[in-house]
Amino acid sequence: MLQTLTERLFDDSDRSQLDPFALFEEWFALAQESEPNDPHAMALATSDASGLPDVRMVLLNRRDERGFCFFTNFESAKGQQLLANPQAAMVMHWKSLRRQVRMRGPVEQVTAHEADAYFASRAKGSRIASATSKQSRPLQSRQQMMDEVATLTAMVGDSDMARPDHWSGFRLVPTAIEFWKDGEFRLHDRVRFSRESETAPWSSDRLYP
Repeated sequence: MLQTLTERLFDDSDRSQLDPFALFEEWFALAQESEPNDPHAMALATSDASGLPDVRMVLLNRRDERGFCFFTNFESAKGQQLLANPQAAMVMHWKSLRRQVRMRGPVEQVTAHEADAYFASRAKGSRIASATSKQSRPLQSRQQMMDEVATLTAMVGDSDMARPDHWSGFRLVPTAIEFWKDGEFRLHDRVRFSRESETAPWSSDRLYP
């Protein structure tokens, strides 16, 4: 009987041929079946100019063999932090599976084509909200925001809406991906894949929990 990728992951005989991106897809497919809300939610950690860490929940919107993408207002706190210091860490924790995946590495901007395609796929209300929100900046009242949304909604009417210049996406290109699975008495399974650069081969290590 063929082993699943996860069984091979925690089999110490040989992990040399395992692809961490393929492993992620196996785990993410399980999360989509079991998580009641937002299996693509992840904690994103960045740092400000002083080096102080900052973390918040975002959504994993795109992924491929290059890395993991999320979209945001580039004028927001995380946008400004990533433009100034393009490196980050992310963690996805699926409580229903008792598993998590951690990723860290450099961050690059997605192409304009990728940003346009994802923006166009969003609900019109979400596109209007993205264009209206001055994310991370002080807001006098919720009513002010709702009035601004109503004004832009009336202006747009039935026409299509282009992606605003300040809204785009980032791709985390991982140099480390760690898979963690809960074990009895805190004897968890942890395997970390690492590489020197995005073109270098992966190596892996089992870690003490």
